[in-house]
Amino acid sequence: MKKIYMDQAATSFPKGPGVIEAMVEFMTQVGTNINRGSYENAYETAGVVYETREQLCKLFDFGPIEDKAKNVIFTPNITYALNFIIKGYLKTGDHVLVSSMEHNALMRPLVQLQKDRGITFDRIPCTKEGELQVEVIEALIQKNTKAIIMTHGSNLCGTLMPIKEVGAIAHNHGIKFIVDSAQTAGTFPISMKDMHIDALAFTGHKGLLGPQGIGGFLITDEMADEMTPLITGGTGSISDTEETPTFLPDKFEAGTLNLPGIIGLHRSLKYLEEVGIDKIREKELKLTQQFIDGVSNIEGIRIIGKTTCKDRSSVVSLQTTNLDEAILAFRLDQEYQIMTRVGMHCAPNAHKTLGTFPEGTIRFSFGYSNTEEEVEYAIKAIEGICIQNQN
Repeated sequence: MKKIYMDQAATSFPKGPGVIEAMVEFMTQVGTNINRGSYENAYETAGVVYETREQLCKLFDFGPIEDKAKNVIFTPNITYALNFIIKGYLKTGDHVLVSSMEHNALMRPLVQLQKDRGITFDRIPCTKEGELQVEVIEALIQKNTKAIIMTHGSNLCGTLMPIKEVGAIAHNHGIKFIVDSAQTAGTFPISMKDMHIDALAFTGHKGLLGPQGIGGFLITDEMADEMTPLITGGTGSISDTEETPTFLPDKFEAGTLNLPGIIGLHRSLKYLEEVGIDKIREKELKLTQQFIDGVSNIEGIRIIGKTTCKDRSSVVSLQTTNLDEAILAFRLDQEYQIMTRVGMHCAPNAHKTLGTFPEGTIRFSFGYSNTEEEVEYAIKAIEGICIQNQN
């Protein structure tokens, strides 16, 4: 029986067409480093890396591209990117605002800094559907508030945050706005310029349809100047000094980059441009609404969060009233070959916000490669298991 992958929020599968081939070609036919070789292959590889920076600037409307490509910083993943930004920017006594729906990729660094540097934070409350209560933000801003940091889309229930509106508030108060785009990049339009985003963290392996192990952040010159690098070392530039470069991207890119990962990301970004993120989003949300409509009629199933596709992504969490979610996930995998994720999803406070703590949920997340037939099959499988459990 064909396996059906419905865990796209964890990592996309399959990857974009040509991604694997591009990575294999690089590793078997090229294999050079950049900034560390004075020969044609090294220069050509450096050119592809630069083009990838340009692609990301274009995707996230961080223009003009010719000025901003250097402001794209590559890291192993978005968790590293958030750590670079948070720990490089915040200082003892600073205060920040976050939403109550955040992932541990953001919250664990903040809690660590709370203990180590005396950083304080407040959570902007969200509703039982995960919607941000924008009207309370200004009352939470303090004299020492240095940033608002939040996800663009919940990895638990798919609810989107109104980042354009929040960015305007941050801008009006002269505080930095930092966005985690893990669940939305490559599917939803993001304009750093229009949304007043000072730093945007991204990962390559989810909506961007690239490989694991490559991520990064885009950052304004002003914010970069106020940050200290988390990791320092060789960059291949100004090698006559032991001082860390102050210019971008070298200030934050010590050591050898994941070049195979960047090559793969370069190809996946080309694919996204060829298909168009609007087309991808339209299909994913159509599948999402089909799934929501189908499971809403199943006895014993409760949908967590929004039941429409307005201001949401293709992530859907469910709870069962008379069956352990882990058992449902196990049976879907073993009996129907349907792959999902169950548990706390690295977002305990989001579960507290939605009223699903400590039980957790079973999460379904759809991608461009999924089909209506697969969604219908999943609905029938859930219904069948629930009926068997009642009997």
